[in-house]
Parts: sequence; C-alpha cells; structure tokens
Amino acid sequence: MTEPEGTPQAEHRAEEGLPLRPLRPRRRRLRWAALGASLAVLAAGGAALHLYDRLEGNIRTDVEAVNQLRRFEGERPRPVVQEAKNILLIGSDDRSGENGRYGQDTGTQRSDTTILLHLSADRSGATGVSIPRDLMVDIPACERPDGTLTEPLFTQFNWAFERGGTACTVRTVEQLTGIRVDHHLVVDFTGFKKLVDAVGGVEVCLAEPVDDPDAHLVLDAGRQLLDGEQALGYVRARKGIGDGSDTQRMARQQDFLKSLLSEVRDDGILTSPAELYRVLDAVTSSLTADPGLDSLAELYELADSVRGIPEGRVRFLTAPRQPYTYNPNRDELVQPAADRLFAALRDDRPVPADLLAGPSDGPSGASSGAPSASPSGEPAPRGALRAQEAAADPDADPGASPAGITVPGDGAGSPSAGNPCG
Repeated sequence: MTEPEGTPQAEHRAEEGLPLRPLRPRRRRLRWAALGASLAVLAAGGAALHLYDRLEGNIRTDVEAVNQLRRFEGERPRPVVQEAKNILLIGSDDRSGENGRYGQDTGTQRSDTTILLHLSADRSGATGVSIPRDLMVDIPACERPDGTLTEPLFTQFNWAFERGGTACTVRTVEQLTGIRVDHHLVVDFTGFKKLVDAVGGVEVCLAEPVDDPDAHLVLDAGRQLLDGEQALGYVRARKGIGDGSDTQRMARQQDFLKSLLSEVRDDGILTSPAELYRVLDAVTSSLTADPGLDSLAELYELADSVRGIPEGRVRFLTAPRQPYTYNPNRDELVQPAADRLFAALRDDRPVPADLLAGPSDGPSGASSGAPSASPSGEPAPRGALRAQEAAADPDADPGASPAGITVPGDGAGSPSAGNPCG
C-alpha cells in the first residue's frame, strides 16, 4: 500500500518526479485498528439490538385479560392514590409443555400462588400480601374463552383462575379487597426454575429432612443451596414438609422470595451485563404481562423505581385467615383485621403494627369461629350452602392452621423454626 494521493507529501513527491512512498507499518496498523474498532462497535450494537429484541420477544402480552377487564370496568374499584401501584403476581400451575412433568395436563389450570404487591407512592416501601389458595371467596360471573359467562360462585379462591383466567382472578381480588389492581404478571413453573438457576441458586435452612414425591423433592436437614428444580419443589411442597398446611407453604414462599430478591440485589447481578442478561432471559421467557408491563423498558422503569427500597421495608405477609366455619380444610378471612389491612394498602398508609405482629391464637378482631346463626338459632342457609360448595373440591388443605398473619423470618409456620443453621 502506498501513500494516498492528494496529501501535501504526495503532491510534492509528484512534482519532483519521485514515486509515492509506501505507508509506514505503524500508520498501516493504526488504520487497521481504527477500522477494526469501527466494525466492533457496529457488531456490538447489532448484537445488543439482537439480544434486546430477543428479550422483548420473550414476554407474552395478556391481551385477552385486558379486554375482559375493560368490559367489566364499571364494577372495578377506582384508584385512590395515583402514584401508588398494586401489582398482582400469579404463579400458574399450568401443566402443559415443559411444565408437564409436574402433573397431568387436564386442560385447566389454577393459580398455585397469588400475591398482591403494593408499592407505596413515594417508593419507600413494598408490601406483598399472599391470598390463600383455599380462602373461601365470592367469584363473580367471569367470561370463558368462548365468550359465555360463568355463574357467580362462592368457593375457594384458586378456582377463579380456572374459571376465567387472569381477568377473573384480578376481579376476584378487587372484589375481595376493594383495591384496584394496576398491573398483573403471570409466571409459570419453568420461569421460576430458570430464574433461580440464573442467580446461582438460593440457600435455605431445614430443621428436618424433606421427602415429598408429589413435589419431586428430597433434601437433607441443614443448610442447603437449592437449584431451580429443587426450589420449585420447595415452594410447592405440602405433604412432606412441616405440618402439610397451605399456610406453612405460603410462609416458605414468602421467605424464599425475600431470599431470591436478596440474591439479585447483593451479588452484583444488576451490574454485570452477562449475569443480568441471564436473569432477564429467565424472567421474560415464561412471563405473561398486561400491556403496561410487557416491555423491557416498562419492566426496567418499575425495577428502577423500587431498587432504592431498603430490605427492611420490603414485607411479605398473609391475609388474616382462620379455618372456615363449615369446613376446616378451607380458610376464611379474620375480621375486622383483613379489612383494616386492605384499607391501609388501598389508602397507601403503613400497615398497622398489630397486623405485623405475627400469628397468634386469637388475633385482634378475629371472629369466634362459631357459625353465623339465623333467628331460629340454626346456621344460616347460605352458610350451609357454602359448606357444601367448600367440600366439592377434594384438593383439601390437610392442616387447619391457626388464625392470624404469617410474617416471614419469625420462624412461625416454617420447618426451619428453631434450627441452628444461622
């Protein structure tokens, strides 16, 4: 390669009749380096765009649920505090596709886990309230895929997802709490597993060995680092761990979610592009969201708004509940404690301290547990009808756990209570 024409040095040598001088090796290297750097920038930009498009394409938009909610807009509660956000997190027990190994696909699915996450308007705190799957509630008339409506029904909460999908679950929660649900996110088994694996596993402490064939889970006692498969079994297990109640399972789920959030925040994952991509790929690959959270930009904006919340200001608890009057294998809300909790979240006020005090045998405002009676002294007919409806589903909670709110970290309702792992 020779010196380019048009430069002052080249014109001078041409006037003197001298041949053009070859480029010096150093200049040649600099130009190749500049060209290489330019190509690298273009390649990196193209690769980044490809990865972004892939992550964006992972997210499924729940258009059907949004359309159904619009049709029932007139009956939904209005937002009370505009900047506060209430997000319904739904763990689906869908058994189709990759989830088939966790049971037979019967063509229906129920919400295995449901948490109403409240973010304060100033983003100084977050409160997650678990809705017991066996809680007896009024499920409104919901729209089926073929456009027909189901009949209103008083039954256990997780039937709402089976009867009318996400929209029916949202409306049931809104009717139960009086709180407007701003957004919803649905994650299936596979997505949960991938997320745990992406953060390198989550550590738990077990006071006793666990053996639950239904949850595909066998663990020794003591400190254990769970991978995605084990973690899924751990948060789903009932029969082979603790007293077998759904209340203990909710406590494990809450504890595990707090540990999972700590792994993401404390291990530098958010500052490592490679690790962050693995986490985002896991989160988005099995995520169904409403149009307000169905893009990376919207999810990032949400995550960015809450990343400054101190860990001590992130609370998980369970709606105040007790064994249902007519069927101890079902739950009912403890009043007025439940209404006080829902009102605090609805008005974006701190949860009353006595509701954060943990389980007790007789929470403030708890009902006596006696059936409501008619003037004749007999149980009200509606109660008798509800008892029959409650018994209709054989998937009963084998443990009638005590009334009150389960607060993670206090050891109550957890198989790790009293364990010296720490």
